[in-house]
Amino acid sequence: MSAAVQEMSARTSAAERLADFARVTTDDVDEAAEQIGRIFCPHDLTPSRPRAAGFSARHNCAAFDGFSINYVAYGGSVSIDPGCLERFFLVQVPLTGSARIRAGAGELDASPGRTASLLSPTIPTRMAWSDCAQAILLLDRRMVEQRAAALSGRAAGAVEFDAAIDLDTSSGRRLQTGLAELMLIAERLGPSGRMSPVAMADWREALLDLLLNGQRHGLSDAIRTFSGQAERLPRALRAARDHLEDNAGEPLDLVQLARASGIGIRALQLGFRRHFGISISQMLLDMRLAGLHARLGQAAPDASITEIAFDLGFTHLGRMAGAYREKFGETPSATLRRRMS
Repeated sequence: MSAAVQEMSARTSAAERLADFARVTTDDVDEAAEQIGRIFCPHDLTPSRPRAAGFSARHNCAAFDGFSINYVAYGGSVSIDPGCLERFFLVQVPLTGSARIRAGAGELDASPGRTASLLSPTIPTRMAWSDCAQAILLLDRRMVEQRAAALSGRAAGAVEFDAAIDLDTSSGRRLQTGLAELMLIAERLGPSGRMSPVAMADWREALLDLLLNGQRHGLSDAIRTFSGQAERLPRALRAARDHLEDNAGEPLDLVQLARASGIGIRALQLGFRRHFGISISQMLLDMRLAGLHARLGQAAPDASITEIAFDLGFTHLGRMAGAYREKFGETPSATLRRRMS
């Protein structure tokens, strides 16, 4: 279990998550349905107990460009009927309690550490939550469908996922870890903080990869077929590496990177690992670390390492410092002190 998942589990038992991002706090069923429906989509909300005894609702939401991370909790047992979500995909990871979910003709039981759910916008859904709190990732539908089209070589259209996510599989664990890390970053930034455009683009790419390459969906076979068709990988990869280096300070755009190299996104991802021995994101990290080193070497005495790091897309300063030390044999502050001495 990753440190982020362990920290999320520890915090869950003590308090709600994303508490500084509160959007809905109520014990009234109609108010909960109306307010949460405005954030997600209109839905029917029905407590199982008469007169909503013991009912409560909480929704906290940290929103970014194209996605959001949410904490949603219902006290008591409730049924939720949103029908088709229409505008977005939802990844729901239970933190406490349990949920039974019907998506189309299939059903699954979601519970902490075992099973999560992935709801597609075109598949009608009904849910029953029992004293349940979930970490929920919302992803814009058009963003997911456009990326699926680029990966598969198909025209953009509906993408429908298998609803059950087994959290004991490697892909399930990676997804859970990703959501845990995103939630921790949002909490550390707080409502008044900001994630840089570069970091936000990196998160979009990571989340899209986790879903489209890690979870089964209707275009999975087409993506696998389309991914390995080019034999021009060495030349294409050199072009991709040059483009990445020329644009290392900009948000990562895999579609543009694939266009610059002349091959598909999945072939690009596989090619980086096969020929360079690292992923695209790892190479980009290396380039940004080099950029940080260069900027610190030219920085003014009163320069802020934190501000420079955020501008370059680093969101976790501890990891940045560790990677920097491993690459350059000293901390960023030591580089800055040498510049000032």
